[in-house]
Amino acid sequence: MNKFFLIFLISFGIVGCSSLELGDAMSSQQYTQKILDLGLSHEENLAEARKLKTPHLISVVSLQLTNARDEKIQNEIDLIESEKFADKVTVSGSKYIGSEISESIKTGVLETDFDLLNYFLEGVKDSKSGNIQHKLHMTVSHNSKSKREYLSAHICNQWGRCDATKEDGSNNKLELIPISTNASNCNSFKCDYSETIELSLSDDFLRDSADKGISLSLISKKKSHKIKVSKPYLMGYLARAI
Repeated sequence: MNKFFLIFLISFGIVGCSSLELGDAMSSQQYTQKILDLGLSHEENLAEARKLKTPHLISVVSLQLTNARDEKIQNEIDLIESEKFADKVTVSGSKYIGSEISESIKTGVLETDFDLLNYFLEGVKDSKSGNIQHKLHMTVSHNSKSKREYLSAHICNQWGRCDATKEDGSNNKLELIPISTNASNCNSFKCDYSETIELSLSDDFLRDSADKGISLSLISKKKSHKIKVSKPYLMGYLARAI
């Protein structure tokens, strides 16, 4: 009887130690943060990671440390760029106008298959509440058989998906306001169209998006494509729209 009791105590002790070991184990993210908190150089961080117990943990933590280093460098670059955009924001009383960005969007395989996109942010502060309502002004120029008639926009997530409904079931669709459509250089087949549209955006939405920028899919009856308002542009604009 004593023999069985002794075996039971030894077994219980082994299980207890094992459970304690598992309970004390940290996740790879916790190990990574613990090393980052030391305030060392990247090379010294990797040296600390090589002291971990398993090759798999060393590999994962080393990758996370490298990603953290790259993110820090990119953030520093974005901050410098955002200051340049901030200097270009026009402030007139309670109105803020960001600099205009121009870019081409490839739409086909031929060299001539592209649209021109111009956009800028504009904000107006309410004199009573102090709240700022923003608008994203966009002009899409294209050579087509007919105008596009842009009607809505979908917010894209970090993986580039631009569904009309978010994963939580909430609406991801924003209404576009048509401003003007101009046609020129028309022939029997096509015209050069210039379509200007606006998108109203809340101050909370812009500031929540400042750390990553805004990606939208413009939806029309004829064609849809994406627009990206970069993180530095958004940071610079919001730095002045206060």
